[in-house]
Amino acid sequence: MVRGQVHRGTPTDYEIELERIDRDIRELEDGALTIPIDVEEATRFAYRLYGRVSLTGNLAGFEVVQTVIDDTMRQVGPWADLCLLKANLDFKLHRLADARRDLEMVPGLADIPQARALRADLDLQQGRYEDARAGYENAIQENRTWDNLARLAYFKARMGDGEGAERLYVEAQDEITAKEMRSYAWVELQRGLLDLAYGRYAYVWAHYGRAAEAYSGYWLVDEHIAGLLGAQGKCDQAVALYERVAARVPRPDLQQAVGDMYVSLGQPYRARPWYEKALAAYLESARRGDVHYLHHLAAFYAEVRHNGSEAVRWAREDLRLRQNFSTQAALAWALYRAGRFAEALATMHQALSSGVRDAKLFFRAAMIYRAAGRTDAGARFFREAAEINPRYLDVHYSGTAP
Repeated sequence: MVRGQVHRGTPTDYEIELERIDRDIRELEDGALTIPIDVEEATRFAYRLYGRVSLTGNLAGFEVVQTVIDDTMRQVGPWADLCLLKANLDFKLHRLADARRDLEMVPGLADIPQARALRADLDLQQGRYEDARAGYENAIQENRTWDNLARLAYFKARMGDGEGAERLYVEAQDEITAKEMRSYAWVELQRGLLDLAYGRYAYVWAHYGRAAEAYSGYWLVDEHIAGLLGAQGKCDQAVALYERVAARVPRPDLQQAVGDMYVSLGQPYRARPWYEKALAAYLESARRGDVHYLHHLAAFYAEVRHNGSEAVRWAREDLRLRQNFSTQAALAWALYRAGRFAEALATMHQALSSGVRDAKLFFRAAMIYRAAGRTDAGARFFREAAEINPRYLDVHYSGTAP
């Protein structure tokens, strides 16, 4: 049995929590939608809907949450708790400018602890790295909660301070109560990703195993395990697990991951229908005006279709909304795929100026510098990638090949 699976029979932790949320939604639904609006009941209803979408990974469900928020606010005007929820929703969907506006809808809202932490998240996504660091540190001083500690841990991990990140993740877990085992499992996944970035697979397995034990039946744990199996070259096990996860959570990024594994198995004909489903969903999302999958479109055209011009198109759309090292690196790689090496070099330089230290980033920088004729710099970035993670070519876990 692949680690992460559970025996059937008794309900899993995931199923128990989902049933509890569904029960709350049923109990709240009639009263929350009745006019005149009871704003507190409508707010509880919206938060439970949001919790369900976050748990199940069904991003389409956010549209229902958005409708409930908008309908309620049309009746009662801006309400602090709803504006904060709306800001978090917009952030999850990469509508960053909207999220900032949401926090300004109620005087003083932007200065409460939860909003301060979200503002730091927004700063990070928009490439304001020092503002993000200061925001996370201030949030911890005001409110030393597990999620604020995890935010700063993620920041430190991106900037190459793995030891500092690990200490913060451990402290975050110490702040989690026995009633918050899903949160505990989530932090274990982050600790696993941290070890994965350094190629320490045995430690990753330990973290993922603890996550599965802490909160059983969670598809997100299985997704991470599938990625680790792929990174270790166990692509037959990885594709089987990815298929099971994609059946439970039919998101296009998971469908693409199935395709990636079939390509790694030398079975492109079996990858094709998965890729077609993923691309159709990405494009339909973009057609509706959603921006959540723009970076997936850029990566898909760069890695799967090897269509540099289309990759550049979608990478520029994403960069227009989020100026950070990730979107800059994605555009640089798309330009590289399009054979526009001088532009790729200039854009990659922007990404590297962030101070982020990441093996995949350095590997792609090496490829771009070498293609642009900067062979010495290219060799240096190859070395730096290998110093961070000697297994940096085991990139299946990232969903795309280099």
